Amino acid sequence: MDHIAELKPRQVPRIETRYRRIVTPIPAPETLAVLEALWRYEPVALRGQPPVVWDRAEGFQVFDKAGNCWIDWSSGVLITNVGHGRPEIIEAIRQQISRPLLATFGFASEVRARLVERLVKLLPPPLEKVFLFSTGSEAVECAIKFARTYGIRKGGKRKHVIVSFLQAFHGRTLGAQQAGGFPELKEWIVNLDPGFVQVPFPDGYWVDDVSFDFFLHCLDELGVKPEDVAAVLMETYQGATACFAPRQYVQELRTWCNEHDVLLIFDEIQAGFGRTGKLFAFEHYEVVPDLATFGKGLSGALPQSACAGRADVLDLHPPLSMTNTHAGNPVCCAATLANLDVIEREGLVERSAQLGMVLHRRLAGLKERFPHIGFVAGKGLVAGVHCVVPGAKKPDGVLAREVVWRSMEKGVLMFAPVGYGGATIKICPPLVIPEDALVESLDAFEEAFEEAVKSREQGR
Repeated sequence: MDHIAELKPRQVPRIETRYRRIVTPIPAPETLAVLEALWRYEPVALRGQPPVVWDRAEGFQVFDKAGNCWIDWSSGVLITNVGHGRPEIIEAIRQQISRPLLATFGFASEVRARLVERLVKLLPPPLEKVFLFSTGSEAVECAIKFARTYGIRKGGKRKHVIVSFLQAFHGRTLGAQQAGGFPELKEWIVNLDPGFVQVPFPDGYWVDDVSFDFFLHCLDELGVKPEDVAAVLMETYQGATACFAPRQYVQELRTWCNEHDVLLIFDEIQAGFGRTGKLFAFEHYEVVPDLATFGKGLSGALPQSACAGRADVLDLHPPLSMTNTHAGNPVCCAATLANLDVIEREGLVERSAQLGMVLHRRLAGLKERFPHIGFVAGKGLVAGVHCVVPGAKKPDGVLAREVVWRSMEKGVLMFAPVGYGGATIKICPPLVIPEDALVESLDAFEEAFEEAVKSREQGR
């Protein structure tokens, strides 16, 4: 779909249900001035999402000023696990700003102390220290820095290699993108650090061999020896696909890391705090990493991330050597504590697991209907629907985009498709979504998929 055409309102059927309301053309004419201003004053790189101008968001719904209402399947890109605009989080923010205490730099604050203690008590040993940041990329960069420092001190300068996975996404800063698994995202770097290498992720679809022996074979092919490796960095599920690795594979990886004094790092930025039906997604593997990064669903609203890890690793750098302007911002810390309270009090981890069964059962049925779906991945309330050319292992990003746009016109909002070929439709509603709203949105999604396929077959 032409980006320019996205600013031309398109007539769509009127929809009014208990949870959805579409009463204007899309994009709503009343919102065009906002969209046009963003196009005029922001870089092209920020374009590409469905043309919905958010006015307010509550619970599992998003509203614009024109009277339209969507069931949100984005969670603001997996941030609002507890739902949008939670009164408890708003009240915690209000209390914090009324003190007033808005920033502290690296000086101590009570709210920061309460948060890091709370996180460590939630995490299993040996994750016993926490470094707070603002963004996921920062937390990943921190983990890379600690891992390389640890490796060099253990094995000299040769022990600096960071092994990660193809089709992985760890952020958009220099180190995070070098650890990522999409070559096209690294072209701007030019002089790539040879100490970052990627191996195939054992998803069972794009990569058939899911044995740990294949991991070892790939390292050998790359000329990387165990004594060269400082850390293995792995998303607990791949953000670009929602794919989990086989449990046995990860358990063998944990054993291999122990044998060679290699740090195992789990990137939980998209996965943590109930999203997958576990508080931490690495619990699905029954292993514990040496370092873990968190973000998104950690705070429920504001910029907050963290790198947690073993004390002997996180204490490697001396005082004042890793200061951070906004790390442990008191307003963000207050929001995060309130967010964690809601997750625990409302049993949202268990709720995610229960509703996840509804979600994945329906998506499995959709896959049986349409050969245009290569596979469905995920656990709990995250799923990836992979659009392919029927009869071929070839991503179909055009179909995926059409499905997302048609869903948006029916009152179900997702972010633009991601991953290999832009062909993965990510589904990640807030964990507070009512079951009947989830079913209603799945009905609309199935309609959108069917219409997109028919349009393709009819050549429209």
